Amino acid sequence: MRLIALETATEACSAALWIDGDVRWQFERAAARRHGERVLEQVQCLLAEAGLTPGQLDAVAVGRGPGAFTGVRLGLGVAQGLAFAAGIPVVPVSTLAALAQQGADRGAREVLAVLDARMREVYWSLLHTGPDGRVVAAAAEFLSPPQDVCADWGAGPRLALGSGLSAYPELVQRLGLSAPEIDVTALPCAREVAVLAAAAHARGEAVPPEQARPVYLRDRVAEPARPPAAPLPRHGE
Repeated sequence: MRLIALETATEACSAALWIDGDVRWQFERAAARRHGERVLEQVQCLLAEAGLTPGQLDAVAVGRGPGAFTGVRLGLGVAQGLAFAAGIPVVPVSTLAALAQQGADRGAREVLAVLDARMREVYWSLLHTGPDGRVVAAAAEFLSPPQDVCADWGAGPRLALGSGLSAYPELVQRLGLSAPEIDVTALPCAREVAVLAAAAHARGEAVPPEQARPVYLRDRVAEPARPPAAPLPRHGE
């Protein structure tokens, strides 16, 4: 199975090529003002190195948010354009899940993904590492003030990742995390989008390009969504 993956929901911009379990990627951290230009260059470079054309792909995967409105919209638009032109489906992947997959790949059993959403809010979700090494959402994705982030940690290694931790360092102490249990520099990457999309494609979760939808969470800026006050349920409860 062959797919190209894109992730542009944050200040980073990346593309990855998955070919039967082998994944190659390009990642640029400070590309917020050049996402459209850079992601297309990355796609073209990866396909050229592999000697492939878009028509030889089985799907296009994309980080569908939550994240920066412009970045999410741009990534989805590029993915849809590539898919329409090649006559292939799109596999939308949660940007928070893609970020959390980095924690799973580092041996964490439970991963909290936290992205700075600006306006004194964060996007966040708690995920559990499944038997196949891929993350599974333990609860919904939330947009909230940082003081409302909560996690009911289970047994085993844990890790919290993302720009929300650097924007609001008080989260680290409040969540009971030690230095080895955090990575404040981690940003979502197309490599993990590709890993999760390959599994989703195998489960039949690809959709026609026109059915791929972004997830912003902040639908109404004046009334952002809030999580429940109770701790998040652990996987399986």
